[in-house]
Amino acid sequence: MVKQTIQIFARVKPTVRKQQQGIYSIDEDEKLTHSLEIVLPRDLADGFVNNKRESYKFKFQRIFDQEAKQEIIFEIIAKPVAESTLAGYNGTIFAYGQTGSGKTFTITGGAERYSDRGIIPRTLSYIFEQLQKDSSKIYTTHISYLEIYNECGYDLLDPRHEASKLEDLPKVTILEDPDQNIHLKNLSLHQATTEEEALNLLFLGDTNRMIAETPMNQASTRSHCIFTVHLSSKEPGSATVRHAKLHLVDLAGSERVSKTGVGGLLLTEAKYINLSLHYLEQVIIALSEKHRTHIPYRNSMMTSVLRDSLGGNCMTTMIATLSLEKRNIDESISTCRFAQRVALIKNEAILNEEIDPRLMIVRLQKEIEDLKAELAMATGEQRTEALTEAELLQLEKLIASYLEDQDPESRLEVGADMRKIHHCFHHFKKLLNDKKTLENTVSSESTRQACQEPLRDEEYTKLLGLLKQRDNEINILVNMLKKEKKKTQDALQNSSLEKSDTRPPQNSPFIAGSPAVPRTPFSSALSHAQDLSICKHRSSLLHKKTGMREEMSLGRQEAFEIFKRDHADSVTIEDNKQVLKQRFSEAKALGESINEARSKIGQLKDAINQRHLQQVALGISENTVPASMPDPQEEKLRAQLEEEKGRYKTAFMHLKALKVEIEHLQLLMDKAKVKLQKEFEAWWAEEATSLQVNSPATNLQDAVKPFPQQDQTQLLSKKSSQDLEVENEAGRLEVCDRNARRILPSPCSNQQSQEPSGSRVLVQDRPLSSIPLTGDSQTDSDILAFIKARQSILQKKCLGSN
Repeated sequence: MVKQTIQIFARVKPTVRKQQQGIYSIDEDEKLTHSLEIVLPRDLADGFVNNKRESYKFKFQRIFDQEAKQEIIFEIIAKPVAESTLAGYNGTIFAYGQTGSGKTFTITGGAERYSDRGIIPRTLSYIFEQLQKDSSKIYTTHISYLEIYNECGYDLLDPRHEASKLEDLPKVTILEDPDQNIHLKNLSLHQATTEEEALNLLFLGDTNRMIAETPMNQASTRSHCIFTVHLSSKEPGSATVRHAKLHLVDLAGSERVSKTGVGGLLLTEAKYINLSLHYLEQVIIALSEKHRTHIPYRNSMMTSVLRDSLGGNCMTTMIATLSLEKRNIDESISTCRFAQRVALIKNEAILNEEIDPRLMIVRLQKEIEDLKAELAMATGEQRTEALTEAELLQLEKLIASYLEDQDPESRLEVGADMRKIHHCFHHFKKLLNDKKTLENTVSSESTRQACQEPLRDEEYTKLLGLLKQRDNEINILVNMLKKEKKKTQDALQNSSLEKSDTRPPQNSPFIAGSPAVPRTPFSSALSHAQDLSICKHRSSLLHKKTGMREEMSLGRQEAFEIFKRDHADSVTIEDNKQVLKQRFSEAKALGESINEARSKIGQLKDAINQRHLQQVALGISENTVPASMPDPQEEKLRAQLEEEKGRYKTAFMHLKALKVEIEHLQLLMDKAKVKLQKEFEAWWAEEATSLQVNSPATNLQDAVKPFPQQDQTQLLSKKSSQDLEVENEAGRLEVCDRNARRILPSPCSNQQSQEPSGSRVLVQDRPLSSIPLTGDSQTDSDILAFIKARQSILQKKCLGSN
């Protein structure tokens, strides 16, 4: 508990015009209190004796002269009260004085400069700064803003203020509980978690205040306003909560109607203001007298709201604002007398601590349950209500700890409540059933694993099907290689026949096994080296191209390469690739040009801004008005800026057009690739079908019988060796095919090509009966089928080019 009198301070308002010297003086020689002396000279102009006092002296804790800053006011007056509020004590700061003496400026502040902030915004900043520093407690802050206008209370933070008339808004009413605590109905509390939110609430309330212009003040507040900060703090794990309130009161100024001469609504407002201040003075006088038993708090709404602040549980501070001009001397003396009476009041501030209601409820509920259990044990009565969820959870924890305890002498203590005993037996039975169910599940799992053996046979059958598919692919590739090999041998034979003497090719049939041209060891070694290099190159290509055909096998990829090489759209795809590559390079160059232009535009803008700042700084330093003529350097920079903007726009439009063209080319290439893939799949399926019809079926009678792991390994190694043989054969075949292409002319040419060595014999122009054969019926039929297919492909190419 803190006992202290209400602290009083005085602040002198700066005068607009020059003040007479010697009208007041401040004595700061004393250690504890300062004194203010007001001198009122006698007026002898009327010709009669004036016996009025010439000097009035008043004591204050501190007197702030006209030069006092807002920061000093906050540090000396408001900061100690804010610190006591953070500690858990109630606090009040109110300003009292005549109209136009600076009460609102002191409490709220001015709007022109940041340094003119008043007590309220500075106090909010200080409170939230301290809350951020103190992390040992949990704080909650709420804000309320009450306005008392013509003895009626209104909530300044009501969102309906802007859209409704003052008469239509709900009025704040006072309610009193049996302990004589005041409660305000229709006054809203808004939580503020940051300083910004609290200041926004303050500014919202200030915009809704009643302000009018009077002869004494251009912006006179016509109502009393009470800005309240509600602060709650609690330490983690503690059961006590501290509550504190800080009232920051801006009272309306008293005024003499005879001096101001107001009328109408202003006169009504002045009467209510003077009446409420009169009741406030009555309360102050009653509190200053020791033997008064009745304090007239209920005479006005303001004194009812500030009951604790004026004579109760609060640390209160008063600021007397004085306007010490000659015409306002009487009102200033009256304000000082009021302050002297206020200084006689002594308040007793106590720490506002209470037990957390939620913890209190939990403790009382536990106590009730314990008492009920003891009563049931003493009387023997059975309880019929069901256990709560918390009780059931607590029992399950006790059972779990009891089962985990290895001590055979441990006990399960649940009390004499039969409901809890029955629940424990039920839980034990449930655990036993769960254990049996788990054992049954384990046995069924072992049975299921034993039944999984037939699934291995199914997997083995699937593997055999995959190997059969692999065999079909290898057979198709071997068939293709045989046909291509015969084609190249035929082409080499025709070349040797053209270089021979006068012997006609029809009269010398080709004999199987005899070479057309004798091969030397050097040529044999050279062709072998070419075959090896081509095979390596072909395998590397097959490893790199994994986009569309990554799911194909090696043989199927080799067939796809041959099919794509002979396809009519391969040239178109390559041309599109080259054009697309060129467009990409052009787009890259345009992007670099656009970035360069953008950077240059930013530099020019910075240069123009810098030039502006230099001109303004030069005008300020020389105290001259900037010239109205345009700056040549700035005009030059602007011209360069426009030029760069045009360049940027042109490049951007070109880049946009290139983007459309690139997207079109990519779409064409994608369509051509999809078409090529579909045609290859159709051709591949046709070849596979014909091979299955002409070749004998593979004997798979032993497929269902599983064979050892060694046989599987041998089978896979056999397939791998076959794949390697196919790849080597494909490499040698490509060399031969390239030579055959140089020998065989296009069937679409109408003229026979001539060479220096003489005329050539064309395979396409001769009848099929004149083609040299080997004598083997199967080989000869394959040769004739290949030549027919080759002629049809070349004719299709010719028609496509025409």
